Amino acid sequence: MASDISWELYRSFLAVLTEGSLSGAARVLDIAQPTVGRHIAALERSLGLALFTRSQTGLMPTEAAQSLRSFAESMQSTAASLERAAASQGAGVHGTVRVTASDVIGVEVLPPIVTALREQYPELKVELVLTNRVQDLLRREADIAVRMVRPRQELLVARRIGDVKLGLHAHRRYLSQHGVPTGLAELASHSLIGFDQPTPFIRKAGKPFAYWRRETFALRTDSDLAQLALIRSGAGIGVCQTPIARRDDALVRVLPKQFSLALETWITMHEDLRNNPRCKVTFDALVRGLQRHIG
Repeated sequence: MASDISWELYRSFLAVLTEGSLSGAARVLDIAQPTVGRHIAALERSLGLALFTRSQTGLMPTEAAQSLRSFAESMQSTAASLERAAASQGAGVHGTVRVTASDVIGVEVLPPIVTALREQYPELKVELVLTNRVQDLLRREADIAVRMVRPRQELLVARRIGDVKLGLHAHRRYLSQHGVPTGLAELASHSLIGFDQPTPFIRKAGKPFAYWRRETFALRTDSDLAQLALIRSGAGIGVCQTPIARRDDALVRVLPKQFSLALETWITMHEDLRNNPRCKVTFDALVRGLQRHIG
């Protein structure tokens, strides 16, 4: 195996893995397709491994390629983190900070926080990574994370914000047409909006509520944003963050005493970033903004 393999070879390798073809990787990387091909061939020679096989649908990764993927992704995250850190050097708050959060928090809560932050620090750039997947701060996939679960890793600075309350909600129009349920048993006669594939949180939280299971849902989606949009459209009854619902007079909470859940909310970052100006001001702004959201 050759030593000192260039990072650009691994970058092309990741792009081909993601896009499934040399042409797709070339478009993403903004380089020529033959260059990508040369990079893959050079990497295979250096590693002494076959990384892809050709198929009718494109390039198929070999088992060896799949086993290397996580390491190459870690290299990519580290390189991006290095660039962000380098760009933030010097006096004042500037450079790029990468924040990850769930879809709902990212769309419904973070925009005004980020807007106010950039009004105060106009040279600060913010990257929002919206995903329900927990991004790994130790691998520097993001600088700061808003998480709905307590972080367990060491080397992280974590601040507990509190609990976001969840409840059943429906649009006034739906309730005027179909009536307001007075007990959990009556949910069986309503159009319920819920998940398609249960997560560990859903399995644990839903145990006390016999009617809140996949088979009873008239509308199923694993997108929290889609569920919220369906509730707002008057499609039925679904789970929504109560602070978000309070902002909309058209949304009514249903069965508040019989159905209530809570999501722990944390803001966390790598301890190496605690004294970094761009990360510190962003971390503090997120704490204040989310505390207001929870109320």
